[in-house]
This record gives sequence, C-alpha cells and structure tokens, in this order.
Amino acid sequence: MFCDKSPDLQPPDYESTERLLAEEEGHLWTGDDDDDFCITTATVFLQFIALAMVFLVGTLFGFFWRGDLDRLCGPHVSRYSPLVDEISVKYHPESFNGAFLKENIFRQDASPDVDAAWDSLGVNFRDVRVPETDAGKSGLVLDQVKIKDKYGGGYPAKVEGFQHLHCLNVLRQGLYYNYDYYHSQGHGVFSTNDYIARRQVSYCLDVLRQQLMCTVDTGVVGQVWMYPENPEPQADLNTRHKCKNFNDIRKWAEDNQLPENPPDDFLQQPGPGDLIYKRMP
Repeated sequence: MFCDKSPDLQPPDYESTERLLAEEEGHLWTGDDDDDFCITTATVFLQFIALAMVFLVGTLFGFFWRGDLDRLCGPHVSRYSPLVDEISVKYHPESFNGAFLKENIFRQDASPDVDAAWDSLGVNFRDVRVPETDAGKSGLVLDQVKIKDKYGGGYPAKVEGFQHLHCLNVLRQGLYYNYDYYHSQGHGVFSTNDYIARRQVSYCLDVLRQQLMCTVDTGVVGQVWMYPENPEPQADLNTRHKCKNFNDIRKWAEDNQLPENPPDDFLQQPGPGDLIYKRMP
C-alpha cells in the first residue's frame, strides 16, 4: 500500500554505483531500508486513524450527553445526599427579586401570615432517614445517633439546605423590629432563655457566613440609572442566576420526614466506644 518494491524498478546496473555512494557516506544500503520506511509510514498512518477515531467518539459522546450535564456536574460540586438517588437535581435560570422598597411576604413585619410563608419553605422540617449503606458517603460516621433497627434503622439527619433556611428564619425573628413580637410569645428562637437564644442567633449568623463563602457567587451586579431629573447610579439587584429545582427538593424533604411523635425508644442508645461529648460542641 505504502511502498512498491517491484524488482523491475531496481536495475542491477546501478548496484555498484549505489554501493560506492553508500560506502562514501558511511552506510551500506540494503533492501531493509525500504522495509523500515514502509513500517514507519504505516505506523504513523494508523496512529492518525486512531486519534481521529478517539476525537470522533469523544465528540459524539459530548453531543449526546450534553443534555444531562446537571447529573454529571452535581456530584462534582456537592457532597453526596440520599435524595439524589430519588430525584433529579436540575438547574434552571431564574431572576432574583431585588426590589428595594417593595417588600414581599418574607420581608414583612412579624405576623401569622409571615410565619406561614416562612414555614412553607421548610424551615421547620423534621429529620429524614439516611440508610446505613449511605451513611459514609453522606459524611456521617458510625457512632453518630442511629435509629433502632426495629424502626427501620439508619441515621436521623437534616437536609442541610433547610437547616440554613431555618437559620435565616432565626435571624429574621431576632431582628430589632421583630424582637418584641417573638420574645413576648416565647416562640421560635425565644422558646428557651435569652442566653441560648443569643448563642443560636450568633451560630446561625456564622454558619450562613461560612455557607456564603463556600458557595461564593461569582456573578456580577450591574447598575442602572434612577431619578430622570437628576440621574444617579443604583445597583441593579434583579440579577439572573442558575438555581436548583428547590420545589422538588423541598417536597422530597417534606415527604421523607421522620415521625412527628416517634416512640420513646426510637433511637438506639450509644454503645461501648461511641463518641459522647462532655458538653455541647
């Protein structure tokens, strides 16, 4: 294919001349030179074909899998959670409500309606069950609190996003214009004494700080003009984001809550060697 070594193309009359030239150059020609050239050419050609096939397969793979990037990328940027085995975590574009003066229900002064709105987000959801087989990859350790096997086993745990929303609600209840309302009722963050309430507020403040730093948003906030008579720049807080399908996640966390009133012996007591803290960490 690559070389033709037909004897008719190599007249014997040139043999002595070729030998003389080869000896002058320090190399004696043999018929193996053509063989080496053919092998090298064939090898390069086959390597080129192999690389082309790899490129083609990779291109086709990327084309057909591009619609499922949410499933591929999610595990790379988030810790494993049992819910991902039951629902598909997807991303979609969404505009944030950045209105400054127009307050939605979540921003209004404390009232039963405002509490109901926050409660609808899942701020008071109970724990879910993490199966024992999923505990390790979910970040749990074997000596953490466990449910007795006769009640299904596994580990009680909160979906962390709803713990963060719970903390945000705690901060809302502790705002100066909501303080008297909740403190007088002894509800929410003020269901215990003031010392614990303050520690809970400061804990929530700091855990949200860490979460925002961990998942820092690298988007940008532009500016718009306001006041036609005397234009001034103002940050445009109605920004676009890539958001998870919160409602699906919220429904899963709601549907998988542990019983509201579990039996007294629902939890397995710690065994020998299990870690028990001497005080609240």
